[in-house]
Amino acid sequence: MSTTILGPDGKSRCRWCAAAPEFLACHDTEWGFPVSNDHRLFEKLSPESFKRPGC
Repeated sequence: MSTTILGPDGKSRCRWCAAAPEFLACHDTEWGFPVSNDHRLFEKLSPESFKRPGC
C-alpha cells in the first residue's frame, strides 16, 4: 500500500490528508517545510507528542 495519494489537483500528498478536504491546505502549507525558529518548532512538535502510537 502506498503512503501517498494523488489529490484532486494531481499533486502527490501524504495519505492522512485525504480524511478531509481542509487537510489539503494544511499539508501544502504546514508540513514538509524546514523550521528555523525555536518557538515555531515547539508549536509544530507539541501536538505530535500527544498522538497515540500508530496514529
